[in-house]
Amino acid sequence: MTEILTREQYRDAIAKPKRGNKFGAKTTVFDGITFDSKREAEIYRDLKLLERAGRLSGFQRQRKFELIVNGEIIGTYRADFAFIDHDQDGKFRVVDVKGVVTRDFKRVQKIIKAIYNIDVEVWK
Repeated sequence: MTEILTREQYRDAIAKPKRGNKFGAKTTVFDGITFDSKREAEIYRDLKLLERAGRLSGFQRQRKFELIVNGEIIGTYRADFAFIDHDQDGKFRVVDVKGVVTRDFKRVQKIIKAIYNIDVEVWK
């Protein structure tokens, strides 16, 4: 006897199983926003509390920076968080939440420093 599958059942049957994050991060939803990791969601919560308390301003998630070499855009980098820290005399801070700092990320940090003179901080 031949079994008949619906289109959805067939697609589910042949679909490759979804792999988890290679660094073990668990996707987390907080305030209706999906974060790449539980730690990133925790930091977001803490930074929002500091913003409400007036200790930081200009808070942005997923701040985009263009990577420009010789006047040509060669790529983009999205920082997890960017804000002005009033506890450090109005310093503009860019933060990326990482469990593992890769060689590629170190390269991007150097490019951001060269182009924008900004140190991308890594929070674990």
